Amino acid sequence: MYSRSAELPQDFIDAPLAHRGLHDRGAGIIENSLSAIEAAVAEGYGIEIDIQAASCGEAMVFHDGTLDRLTAETGPVNGRTADELREIVLTDSTDAIPTLKETLEIVRGKVPLLLEIKEPGHSLSPDVGALEERVADLLRLYAGPVAVMSFNPHSVTAFGRFGLAVARGLVTCDFQDAEWDLPEQRRQTLANIEGFDRSGSVFISHDARNLNTAAVERIRRKGFPVLCWTVRSQEQEDAVREIADNITFEGYRPRIPEPTPLF
Repeated sequence: MYSRSAELPQDFIDAPLAHRGLHDRGAGIIENSLSAIEAAVAEGYGIEIDIQAASCGEAMVFHDGTLDRLTAETGPVNGRTADELREIVLTDSTDAIPTLKETLEIVRGKVPLLLEIKEPGHSLSPDVGALEERVADLLRLYAGPVAVMSFNPHSVTAFGRFGLAVARGLVTCDFQDAEWDLPEQRRQTLANIEGFDRSGSVFISHDARNLNTAAVERIRRKGFPVLCWTVRSQEQEDAVREIADNITFEGYRPRIPEPTPLF
């Protein structure tokens, strides 16, 4: 039997989610930086960020498995300690790579925070648990709307073992891009979102380019929220909102809906 997580808070439907924070390289605000987090909070947007493990096990806020694209350093993120990573400045910025702990201290429940747990490569291995436990430990002390998700159903399941009343979900797509070096049968299983129930998920965040699928419709028909990534224009937003309950966005400023009056 699977154990379903807590429901996704309404906050994750009400406010559009800034993809990797509200970043703007031209302004020196880089994705997943503390400046991007602060900018999203200031404008009232929800925030989606990526979580990776340092070599010491600390939870770091960084998307790529390697440092090459976003810093002057090279090599894997999990080859450095948290102290070392916190000294690495992001390219075109004065920000360094932050820890999840630092990020939680800035957000402090003021806007919804969606955490995507990453792993090196794209193996979606069952050999997980350490990073999920560190994230859970940090969230035990956190007050505010927060949810956890991953492409890896094993990661979502593992996080559920730590007993937090935190919504968890799957990041989904068609799994046909070359980056997914997986057997075809495994790709199809993931694309069909077959791990949804077993992982105890209560929402998905699906590729905005591929929302009109039978698998996504099945989740919707069950009454579970469908988020999507990554929307880059108002025109695209208008189209995807015919299916998705909310968006993860970058590159423009979506409207934040007014709260619905209680009476």
